[in-house]
Amino acid sequence: QVQLVESGGGLVQPGGSLRLSCAASRSIDSFYAMKWYRQAPGKQRELVAAVTSGGSTVYADSVKGRFTISRDNAKNTVYLQMSSLKPEDTAVYYCNAEALRNYWGQGTQVTVSS
Repeated sequence: QVQLVESGGGLVQPGGSLRLSCAASRSIDSFYAMKWYRQAPGKQRELVAAVTSGGSTVYADSVKGRFTISRDNAKNTVYLQMSSLKPEDTAVYYCNAEALRNYWGQGTQVTVSS
């Protein structure tokens, strides 16, 4: 069993920044990819960003140029640096680890509002 614990969410004004962290209970090298998803009220969960074990990254069009995903294998942690935040970025953000099965964290709330 794998535990993923997200942190770093909160309330931020439009244009502000936040950094989310996802700490895994075992080596993230064992996963094919680490991903961040988000789910806004009344909407489906969507992929925000992903980073593979080889370091390749992919981003949703809506966050390109504003968000950066990174991984620290030594700390078994994945980060999502979010800048130039917009009200439409408000959602619960979930960490996902992809292997033969998917593992999910409990989510962290991000609210962008003035």
